[in-house]
Order: sequence, then C-alpha cells, then structure tokens
Amino acid sequence: MSKKSLPTTQEQGKARLGDQIRTIADRLKQETDVQIKATSKILGAAAQIAENHDRLISEVVDMVESDLNLENQVTQKHIYTIDILKQQFKTLRDAKAHFNLKVNSWESLVNKLNTLSSQTSIIQNKTQLNHFTDSKVINSEDNHNNIEKLTIFLEPDVAEMFPNSEAVNEGLRFLIRVTSKNSFLNCDPI
Repeated sequence: MSKKSLPTTQEQGKARLGDQIRTIADRLKQETDVQIKATSKILGAAAQIAENHDRLISEVVDMVESDLNLENQVTQKHIYTIDILKQQFKTLRDAKAHFNLKVNSWESLVNKLNTLSSQTSIIQNKTQLNHFTDSKVINSEDNHNNIEKLTIFLEPDVAEMFPNSEAVNEGLRFLIRVTSKNSFLNCDPI
C-alpha cells in the first residue's frame, strides 16, 4: 500500500504546490494592478502640478508686465514737451513763474523740467531702496554684502497671505526656486 499511497501523496503535494503558485501569481497580479493605479494617480498629480506651475508662472509674468506698464505710464506722465507746456500756459513767462525757473526758451524749460523730474524719481527710488530697519546696514549701492535686514511694506491684500517675515521669505524662496528651475528647463540644449 505504501507504494500506491506514495504517488497519490506526490500528486497531492504537486497540486498543493500548484495552488500555492497560482495564489502567489494572483497576489502579484493584484499588487501590480495596485502599483499601476498608484503610478497613474502619481502621474496625474504630477501633470496637474506642472499645469499649475505653468499657470502660476504666467500669472506672475502678467502681474510683472502689468506693474511695468503702470510704472511706464506714471513715468511718462512726468515727461514734459513743448506742446504740453504751451497748452497749459499762455506764455513762457507764465510757465517760468509757475515752475519758478529761469530759462530763455520753451526748449530749455522742457529740458530743465525733464531733468528735474528724472532726478526726483531717482532720489525717491534710492530713498525707498535704502530704508533699512538696522542702523548697521550700509547703503545697498555701497556694499551688497552688508545687507542684514530690509523693511518691506506690504499692501493689505498681500499682508493677508503673508502674515509675518518668515512667510514672506518662504514665499520668495519658493518663487526663486520655481523661476530658477523654469529658466533651466526652458534653456536650449547646447
């Protein structure tokens, strides 16, 4: 009997082994399906992040362009021409009296006003750039390496999003990283 039971036992062992292999194969297939689904979700999220990144960059570029256009418009308002002055004042004498300048012609008046206007803008910009909280800090034009702290005045809508210095700095660091990576990705291969 032992000879007949031996083949049966081997067949049963083979059957059990086959069942175990099928079970393992089914589990591997299920795990592979789960991994495929997870990878698909990760790729979808990455695509969404890339789309959001592109949209963010576009919005930042639009805002900067808008600010530059607005600044140009403000700057252009301070540029004087002979025609503009002649429209505002009946005579050169009236214009000279209004601006309290001594000139001999409309052209020299325009030149003086535009020179004074540009100097005033430069002085205002330097004053704004050099307004530091720390008295040890040296003028940024004198030495960029000595800047320790800089006072920035946030508009109310921006202040809502950045309640403290740490939040502002982290936001700016993120923007620097994003724009650095974006400029690197947009470079043409050499």
